[in-house]
Amino acid sequence: MKRIYVLSMLGLLLQACNQAPQQQAPSAMPYPVVSVPTKTVTAYQSYPASIEGTNTSAVRAKISGYITQVLVDEGQAVRKGQPLFRLETESLSQEAAAAKANMNAAQVEVDKLSPLVAQNIISSVQLETAKARLAQAKSAYNSVMANIGYATIKSPINGYIGAIPHRVGALVSPADPQPLTTVSTTDDVFVFFAMNEANYLSFLHTTEGTTRAEKVKMFPKVQLELINGTIYDTEGTIETVTGQVDPTTGTVSFRARFANPTGILANGSSGKIRIPTVYENKVVVPESATFERQGKVYVFTVGEDNTVANTPIDILDRVEGYVVVSGGLEAGTNIVAQGVAKLRNQMPIAPQMVAFDSIAKPVSPVFK
Repeated sequence: MKRIYVLSMLGLLLQACNQAPQQQAPSAMPYPVVSVPTKTVTAYQSYPASIEGTNTSAVRAKISGYITQVLVDEGQAVRKGQPLFRLETESLSQEAAAAKANMNAAQVEVDKLSPLVAQNIISSVQLETAKARLAQAKSAYNSVMANIGYATIKSPINGYIGAIPHRVGALVSPADPQPLTTVSTTDDVFVFFAMNEANYLSFLHTTEGTTRAEKVKMFPKVQLELINGTIYDTEGTIETVTGQVDPTTGTVSFRARFANPTGILANGSSGKIRIPTVYENKVVVPESATFERQGKVYVFTVGEDNTVANTPIDILDRVEGYVVVSGGLEAGTNIVAQGVAKLRNQMPIAPQMVAFDSIAKPVSPVFK
């Protein structure tokens, strides 16, 4: 009986298995796929920068005194020689009157002795001594008058007035650490920035020319990003580079020149220099198509059987959400453009071909 029972149970089990529905393999999930293109890409390296007028002159008092007049306002355009400040001259005027009186007395003495010497009544030595006193008196008078002239402080150059920290009633002197104001010529401006030693050497190596002077002439045009994030509408030219590493900062200093016909760029303002690097006809993939494992960057390429393979690539640069590839991937290869975090090697997919620019839209002026 026991054998019959076991055989009956096996029969029922086999019948149940035959009646159970067959499980189907999971269907492949759709993923957007793009064909890898080549493009000419311009990437930018940014460096903090300070802006100065091509000629900036500090205006200082040449004599001590109280300011009695401020004749200009901050930001005003001035011409060379235009009066900017006036200092109190009352005490100088008194000194000038005394010096003039001494000069007149010395002149009277010379006038009195001259005919006596001509008649050989007195020695010429007395006359020469009187003339020396006259010259000394004239010098003292001229010195006082010069100081009176210095009391009117004039602009040393054509340009624009900067901050005016001292107002009427302030006592100023030549020894003051802070100038009365600055006058800056800003038809053109200098933009100063610095690179660390590694970036500087890389910049030189990628610039045409054999000597540093030749390379400076071949430096690319640069852009200026203003403090509000906008790009100044005129490109600048790098004119000088020190070529010496500052031991305190480890950087090398550069100076670029920008035209400033509208006066938007002001002395003392700041921004960022943007130096372009052009990659011509390079393989480019969207940032969203890449992933990292153990320090290596990968993309998923799509095979003829619609399975994906994780493929390592070499990165040249990253530009505004795009990756410039230097090796490991050829133009025309199909890769998964998005959703790579859910994929595994040799996983089948349902490729959905899409236009490259629908995934990686170019951003002007990055792509040309």
